[in-house]
Amino acid sequence: MRALIVEKDDEGKTSASVQEIDEARLPDGEVTVAVEYSTVNYKDGLCIGPGGGLVRNYPHVPGVDFAGTVEASDDPRYAAGDKVVLTGWRVGEAYWGGYAEKARVKADWLVPLPTGLTTRASMAVGTAGFTAMLAVMALEDHGMKPGNGEVLVTGASGGVGSVATAILANLGYEVAGVTGRPETADYLKSLGATRIVAREELSETVKRPLEAEVWAGCVDAVGGAMLARVLGQMKYGASVSAVGLSGGAGLPATVIPFLLRGVNLLGIDSVMQPFENRVRAWERVAKDLPMDKLEAMIQPATLEDLPKLGADILKGQVKGRVVVDVNA
Repeated sequence: MRALIVEKDDEGKTSASVQEIDEARLPDGEVTVAVEYSTVNYKDGLCIGPGGGLVRNYPHVPGVDFAGTVEASDDPRYAAGDKVVLTGWRVGEAYWGGYAEKARVKADWLVPLPTGLTTRASMAVGTAGFTAMLAVMALEDHGMKPGNGEVLVTGASGGVGSVATAILANLGYEVAGVTGRPETADYLKSLGATRIVAREELSETVKRPLEAEVWAGCVDAVGGAMLARVLGQMKYGASVSAVGLSGGAGLPATVIPFLLRGVNLLGIDSVMQPFENRVRAWERVAKDLPMDKLEAMIQPATLEDLPKLGADILKGQVKGRVVVDVNA
């Protein structure tokens, strides 16, 4: 079987290359999956490169997402021929992942592929899109509805932001997309964004803890100073789903928006989500994410492309969703 293998030399330097390896090297697990597609996330970039503290042991097969067909199963929930999808559970980080023609994992980590999605489409969604759906669901669970006002999406041209923009627009929300790349404006409008906000407008903190009430909801993939600024612009009782930290892990904010406007800051974790919520989110993806918009986000790739793509995503140079055909 072919796989992208990341190795570390005696000096601590890592290198990644596509190699032929024996299937017997796969880790223990109840289900063996013939992988069809994977994708590229920020964590994948870290694991392809220096590891970022995520990889426990080398040699390593990255790939935090994959979709494919069950080849063999020791668990009654899955049988040969079943289509499945995997995101999270530290697969591709602590455990061998989807950048290979086969993967072996615990049955608890898998989700049946929802009706209406192909394995390719599910990886155009991937962890990024799955996280975006969890973020939208959390905002809805806290009262966000179409017609309440504009919903802000920060880091809108990235993986999470692209899918969040498309889902929100399809659900009838007015979407304002924040981007630091003006050349992505037409792309974001094609996904349904009604307004483009330049990153510079929100990237600096201000002394005032509260500004004018602007946003009825927010999916934030940036964190840092931008999240602090956005909190002070939320409408009364509105919520922010925090899904990323591309702008930094710090939060130079005050508690005033929470105390005077009842703003909610909702943490979104996709890695350890319980099975029932995973199924709910994937079913919502199949229903609420327009497939034509999803297709427009896709950048096709092969295993051989991954070392460069891993470096590119760490530099913020990947737009939309990369879909890796592991058998190409």
